[in-house]
Amino acid sequence: MASVQLPLPPIRPGSPIHLGATYDGFGTNFAVFSAHAVKVEVCLFDPEGRHEIARIPLPECTNEVWHGYLAGVHAGALYGFRAYGPYRPEHGHRFNPNKLLLDPYAKQLHGHVRWTDALFGYRVHSPKADLSFDRRDSAWAMPKAVVTDTAFNWHGDRPPHVPWEKTVIYEAHVRGLTMLAERIPPRERGTFAALANPFVIDYFSRLGITALELLPVFAYLQDRRLLMNGLSNYWGYNTMAYFAPEPRYLADGSPDEVRHAIRQLHAAGIEVILDVVYNHTCEESELGPTISFRGFDNASYYRLQADNHRHLVNDTGCGNTLNLSHPRVIQMVMDSLRYWVTEFHVDGFRFDLGATLGREHYGFDPGSGFFDALLQDPVLSQVKLISEPWDIGPGGYQVGNHPAGIAEWNDRFRDDVRSFWRGDPGMRGAVAARLLGSADLFNHHRRRAWSSVNFVTAHDGFTLQDLVSYNRKYNEANGEDNRDGSNENRSSNWGAEGPTEDAAVRTTRERIKRAMLMTLMFSNGTPMVLGGDEFGRTQYGNNNPYCQDNEISWFDWELAKTDAGRALFEFVRHCIAVRLARPGLRSTRFLTASSRTLQGVPDTGWFDETGSEMTPDRWNFPEGRLLALRRIVGERQDARNGLVSASLLLLNASSEDREFILPQPVMHWHVALDAADATIGRGGMASHRQPEQNRIIVAAHSAVLLVADHVTL
Repeated sequence: MASVQLPLPPIRPGSPIHLGATYDGFGTNFAVFSAHAVKVEVCLFDPEGRHEIARIPLPECTNEVWHGYLAGVHAGALYGFRAYGPYRPEHGHRFNPNKLLLDPYAKQLHGHVRWTDALFGYRVHSPKADLSFDRRDSAWAMPKAVVTDTAFNWHGDRPPHVPWEKTVIYEAHVRGLTMLAERIPPRERGTFAALANPFVIDYFSRLGITALELLPVFAYLQDRRLLMNGLSNYWGYNTMAYFAPEPRYLADGSPDEVRHAIRQLHAAGIEVILDVVYNHTCEESELGPTISFRGFDNASYYRLQADNHRHLVNDTGCGNTLNLSHPRVIQMVMDSLRYWVTEFHVDGFRFDLGATLGREHYGFDPGSGFFDALLQDPVLSQVKLISEPWDIGPGGYQVGNHPAGIAEWNDRFRDDVRSFWRGDPGMRGAVAARLLGSADLFNHHRRRAWSSVNFVTAHDGFTLQDLVSYNRKYNEANGEDNRDGSNENRSSNWGAEGPTEDAAVRTTRERIKRAMLMTLMFSNGTPMVLGGDEFGRTQYGNNNPYCQDNEISWFDWELAKTDAGRALFEFVRHCIAVRLARPGLRSTRFLTASSRTLQGVPDTGWFDETGSEMTPDRWNFPEGRLLALRRIVGERQDARNGLVSASLLLLNASSEDREFILPQPVMHWHVALDAADATIGRGGMASHRQPEQNRIIVAAHSAVLLVADHVTL
């Protein structure tokens, strides 16, 4: 059956209920929102997307939704829109019917953007700038939306529904993860097909992670500036279509490839979380191209400056801010999120610049319309929701201030843990707060400790290997004279800048990496590991490789085959296994010293190396770099039987080996992990080591986890 059967019958009114292109087996209903347009046309194209074969005005507009039904338009048909209305930038209106518009609800794309000045609604080099009007047709340079049939056999797929307290997140990029994986067929590398490969699934299963968090996978626009400089938008935080997968991530071109990958990951017990970008679109500032939203209704989709509607609010740093105060914009975002859950079985979302999503016209509000809609939704309230709780707008730093039910990236954890292990003075109190779920930030409104998503490294910044290898960033490859990326990384090279053959420096680096990973895994909250950190992935000192779609960003799987890579992988695997096996290391509640599971002994206790409880003077001692945290928990059945388990985490951020006297009461402790011993988890005997006379040596720049099971009351 041809995707478009010509001649087409007269268009019928259709329905405004389902936006986008909805195929029913006989034809397609088209519906698109525009509050200020005076006419909207649907444009149909030949199978190659080169020639416009029909242009039909949508006959009805109901509640600001333009709609019509075309019989004979089947799945696979290529289409776009043209919107007519006022071109008055000073009033916020930028209609230009010469510009083909991508459906905001497009579910699949054909082709890609070909950069040309014709994509702009104004004449780029005109003295009047964006007040001018460009009459060139942009259809030849635009991707086309594809009418889709979303039927898919899920073969009984069941989302893993991993509880928050048992969640271990692994952050990775679809493309970078497998581009250099020799065990993946070449045509599948860098795609969702590779994520379904047994090599990848087995790797994740052996490591023990429970959730794969993917950098943006929605179709996005390649920045013109980057392409002109021989670079690309690798990370993908430049969304063009909120319902369509990025075509480059599909080996066979079909969105079903995403579904198959998620089904295979689910079968291995691994959830899939998507990093999503609803705070801005790819259309940049008022001087950007007209791709979709700007051409449909600039004044509705974007926040405009109150005193000058020609200009857009830029709380995101990307030129525009999506107007989440508008009900139709909220609807689009909610429809997109539900689509990915219901049609792709996605298990959760991480919201880029989440503070922007909570902005009303007066600023950030945890009771904003978007958050209210999200948390009451019967579908979305059941999946994992994570916010990056900041943006660059006024009052944009909102860590700990999101509503209950939404977890948040905790950059305070990152900064304090990095500073502590670098040996900065006065960090014991700060790292103590991070170890117990950052109650100072999150313990309100009955929130749980999992609300803090803890991380030491993420895609934005140094990898763990680079964190211990460089004193400064090396971003020259980005073409911005090393001005981009953070200048404050709280890193240290420990004696040599970059790669080194110095055995002492390498030993220190490996030890500190393991100590930071232990701190991450044995803190209350939700741990997130940056993909590749488990075997020493490097970005060669680049802390902002957003434009590096090459070996700088791609996983070098050869590192995983080295002795150091294998050792670190096994150490991380053992950390995860120990965390998941011991409830006290992943408590959902905020632990306090007021609770007592063991008779007369608080559930949590802080001590220095003498075994003495911490006092205000000890907390405030700036040169204190040693700390012990004891946690005592009892599963309900064990507690009724008089049995509890305990853990004792010992931290030594000083440059010397130090002896710890363990606190009273004396327990039958044994070493579960020692950051100074890379053999633990590889069959080494260190896990059987026990303190002698209630004392133990903790090596310099190291951490030790002691555990005691079946402690009697």
